[in-house]
Amino acid sequence: MKIKPYAALLTAAVMPCTAVYAADSTKIGYGQGTATDEKNRPVDAVQFNSRYGDLDAFALSEDEKRIIITFDQGYENGYTAKILDTLKEKDVQAIFFLTGPYAKTESALVQRMIDEGHVLGNHGMTHASLPTLSDENAKEEIMSLHNYVMNNYGYQMQYFRCPCGEYSEKALETAQQCGYKTLFWSSAYVDWKTDQQPSPQEGLKKLTEAAHGGEILLLHSVSSTNAEILGELIDSFRAMGYTV
Repeated sequence: MKIKPYAALLTAAVMPCTAVYAADSTKIGYGQGTATDEKNRPVDAVQFNSRYGDLDAFALSEDEKRIIITFDQGYENGYTAKILDTLKEKDVQAIFFLTGPYAKTESALVQRMIDEGHVLGNHGMTHASLPTLSDENAKEEIMSLHNYVMNNYGYQMQYFRCPCGEYSEKALETAQQCGYKTLFWSSAYVDWKTDQQPSPQEGLKKLTEAAHGGEILLLHSVSSTNAEILGELIDSFRAMGYTV
């Protein structure tokens, strides 16, 4: 599956969500691991695609010339506007995974994301771990945010990211039945601890050394480091021959 984060692709109808009972409900914490293959792709991400691709769940895209930048938007820390400025300057479209509180309290920033051609993703109404919920509550966690964004922004989301990075086969199947593709990531680093930010040099080094084709990069917009290095990071990816 090729994932191209452009608003023009958001045309698929989201089907009514139905409960699923057959799949394994064991909770798993996702991580891309440190072992890589000959293409510098995390082996765990490659294996995740192979195992769960039929459930429309992916940690890598098939486009080996491209890096997809995604942000988790749990709360606002004052850096999103700067991030959006940089993305606009560099002509990059990103995927922003919203929680319910963010969608409800940051309407100006969310509308700007839409207006500037970014993709909105669903990160759960309350950021609850799906495998810990009943079938009905898991459906509600996804669809209540889906409907809120549709009703308030006229925008139909189609990508889901599991809150807390926790999933089960059953949770992935529930998201699929709700009409969603589930996106994890193949590259991430510790950027969410606002009082323990890596230096810009450290962050840039880690992210460029981990670059690979088909990469889905997870960043958090609460990070001062990410806001500072984003432009240089995009330039570095492009210098390495990747489309961003």
